[in-house]
Amino acid sequence: MYVELNEFQDQLKKKQIVPEKSIKYFVYWIRQYLILDSPDEVDFSRALDADAREDWQIRQAVDAVRLYKYFSLEERPEDSCAEEDPVELVRSSLRVKHYSEKTIRSYCNWCRRYLGFCLSREFDNRADQSFRDYMTYLALNRKVAASTQNQSFNAVLFLFRNVWNQEPTDISGVRAKRPQRLPAVLSQEEVCRVFKKARGVPGLVVRMIYSGGMRLSEALALRIQDCNVENCSVVIRQSKSNKDRVTLLGRTLVPDLKTHINKLKNRLPKEKIPMFLPGAIARKYVEAGLKWSWQFVFPGTGVCNDPDTGKSVRYHLHPSAVQREMKRAVNAAGISKRATVHTMRH
Repeated sequence: MYVELNEFQDQLKKKQIVPEKSIKYFVYWIRQYLILDSPDEVDFSRALDADAREDWQIRQAVDAVRLYKYFSLEERPEDSCAEEDPVELVRSSLRVKHYSEKTIRSYCNWCRRYLGFCLSREFDNRADQSFRDYMTYLALNRKVAASTQNQSFNAVLFLFRNVWNQEPTDISGVRAKRPQRLPAVLSQEEVCRVFKKARGVPGLVVRMIYSGGMRLSEALALRIQDCNVENCSVVIRQSKSNKDRVTLLGRTLVPDLKTHINKLKNRLPKEKIPMFLPGAIARKYVEAGLKWSWQFVFPGTGVCNDPDTGKSVRYHLHPSAVQREMKRAVNAAGISKRATVHTMRH
């Protein structure tokens, strides 16, 4: 029994069908289900109702039983293992089309959630009505923002079109209309106050974003070869829509940036772990990850594993470090506006 429960828990984590914080509750319901000698869903619901369980708990327990039956080897259809995982097919198709890794992760997560939604309710996941019901569920039950609903819409639509080769009908009505909002903008005086309070490397990143109108991800992805400090220009590569562009570097920022880069250069010979390289560059140029020109301008302090090769590599500074410093600097500057790192881009 416990082996089956462990396998069920592992499958929930692997498929990411339910929130991670809810996994322990799903396992708990299956333990109760097995103690009652695996009754059918109606009898299980009645037993929970007699135990004075809340309605939402009963619904969660029934969802857990349905998932448990699906993952159980004894109850799974014989040909289900022969069919490749639709989420992996989505991932492969996105990579063929050269979508960014961030978009790939987002689309795959939404497709997993959609398939889990259909699975828990015994819906046909290839039915147009299931598509519409899921979008309605996100809007009415989950109360997600319009942008979030549209992102999930695009992900599931990609699944239908590129994996199942079918065009869903009558779905235009469930695409959300995004509200038109004005961005928060800081005055020059407020920006100066934030800069005075921003500290360390994260503070330098904030100043660069303001200087060149960059996105946070663009600033963190900068390599040494992309920064022309003498000409006060920066090349941003493979930004949104996979486009390159050149932006400005403020002259008041140059001295601090030079000091920062010199510190990195002095540290480089002591480190033998390569930087993460995009695409096929790591295979074509094996030593490129150790070259000065390919170093991140804002490297992280730790070591991580390359998701493709599994080898140890170094990566750039984590976005949360910059976001935390921006929040601290805004509070220290006494600014009441809701100012984020992206506000500096505006």
